[in-house]
Amino acid sequence: MVKIAIYGKGGIGKSTTTANLSAALSKMGLKVMQIGCDPKSDSVKNLCNGEKITSVLDVLRSKKPEDVKLEDLVHTGYNGVLCVEAGGPTPGIGCAGRGIITAFEKLEELEAFEIHKPDVVLYDVLGDVVCGGFAMPIRNGYADHVFIVTSGEMMALYAANNIVSAIKNFGKRGYATYAGVILNSRNVENEVEVVQKALDEIGGEIVQIVPRDGTVQLAENQGKTVVEAYPDSDMAKVYTELARKVMEKCNV
Repeated sequence: MVKIAIYGKGGIGKSTTTANLSAALSKMGLKVMQIGCDPKSDSVKNLCNGEKITSVLDVLRSKKPEDVKLEDLVHTGYNGVLCVEAGGPTPGIGCAGRGIITAFEKLEELEAFEIHKPDVVLYDVLGDVVCGGFAMPIRNGYADHVFIVTSGEMMALYAANNIVSAIKNFGKRGYATYAGVILNSRNVENEVEVVQKALDEIGGEIVQIVPRDGTVQLAENQGKTVVEAYPDSDMAKVYTELARKVMEKCNV
């Protein structure tokens, strides 16, 4: 089982990238599980026909702990991708990071990985603030490899720098390793050069450049990934290439 965390600043296109990566990996014949670790709970939406699935925390709020079953938490999306949303607290009450910890503990208790036996697990994690809960995938042995989605925008690169610092802190203890960045283009002037210059200081390399393309929006308007909606498009080929490179980086 290959366990990968995808981090990035909020609004950078991390969930879009992760969902298309999941879809592309599933088309390669792999059994994929995607776990959304963002209180917005919209990570797997485009794998589920645009529908939001019930999050782990929503289920825990609505049922007695002993009544919660694995099928309440794991939903099957496009091409058999197993979809999970950790969820978040009621707005203004509670801690989203603590919510992720609670969700992970419940999935472990119900033996989600042992029962479903995915080949690849993708954690889609909000990376503006790497607090204890949001750092869970990289510090508790959940993820083996971390990829960061960024653009050439200053705040995206600032977030990337913070995430790499966190990975390095935990890396000393044998946790997840930093595998590089996915450049989700925003058509910033000299974007590749700007990101490369930042990486010269931060460390790592550009694993794949994902161009800005209207096909992504057209697919999302249908509640789908590009891989599902436009499988023969140039963008679908980009995500397929990304899937290949990610697996290569993870020595698969």
